[in-house]
Amino acid sequence: MPHLNLRGSLHAYDQYDPTDGDPDLTLVFIHGWLLSRSYWQPLIAQLRSHWGCLSYDLRGFGESTANPDQGHSPVDYAEDLIDLLTALNLQRVWLVGHSLGGTIALWAARLCPERIAGVIGVNAGGGIYIEQEFERFRGFGQQLIRWRPQWLRQIPGAELPFCWDSVHRPLPRQWARRRLRDFLGADAAAATGSLLDSTTAEQVNCLPSLVARLTQPAYFLAGDRDTIMPPAYVQHLASFHPSFGLEGHNLRQLEDCGHLAMLEQTNAVAEAIHTWIYQAIAAEQSDPALDPSLQSGL
Repeated sequence: MPHLNLRGSLHAYDQYDPTDGDPDLTLVFIHGWLLSRSYWQPLIAQLRSHWGCLSYDLRGFGESTANPDQGHSPVDYAEDLIDLLTALNLQRVWLVGHSLGGTIALWAARLCPERIAGVIGVNAGGGIYIEQEFERFRGFGQQLIRWRPQWLRQIPGAELPFCWDSVHRPLPRQWARRRLRDFLGADAAAATGSLLDSTTAEQVNCLPSLVARLTQPAYFLAGDRDTIMPPAYVQHLASFHPSFGLEGHNLRQLEDCGHLAMLEQTNAVAEAIHTWIYQAIAAEQSDPALDPSLQSGL
């Protein structure tokens, strides 16, 4: 497993060359809060024959180290990502971000349009700030971080609640064990900081304008049973992109799916990514002015 030192933090990543397909396009997968790059593996197994694939652990999560001298806002993590793309010399990428990773992907696309050709958000939405709901969410999240006894690793069956957490149908226990490890292993400052900094009124309220100003394609996947990021929130954010409502709609809702679509409905997520990327490439080839690398001055 390779690591790169980015902005004072060792970042763990996995990179795969395409077995067949476009060698110049790489899909970059960004995980959500208290997760890691591991959850992308079933999806990458279906996509790596067509495109290069890169997954990595956010700073302070999974197997990437923390750095107390760096911030934890979505912009901070987007800057980490841009440094990763630069270090690996990836010139043309699509970002696939889950939940918080979707917000990071949107910011990275805004900051680096010359490298980032498009964005796909998985269970990622927002743009509606309801103070009482966010206060409850932040309070609950902070309690989770404070109460993480490491002896849970030694308790048989301690992973079982993670089979059901945030999903519509139970996950296999292998994924529950992985979620327990990631939950217990996340750096406290990174977990708390990323939670608080991504849910301020300012951060939430700026998301619609961020999406509206993107020059790249942006697509969104929602789970109809997602209680963490309900479909209405995903649709709200998707509606600000210029492509919303046009032929080839930029929003797709998955039936009987909770908050972990990449595990719950891997085949459907893979099919949507295939469709959207080929659709965008076709549009770009028919109108070269749509190439985001030509919009870098915006």
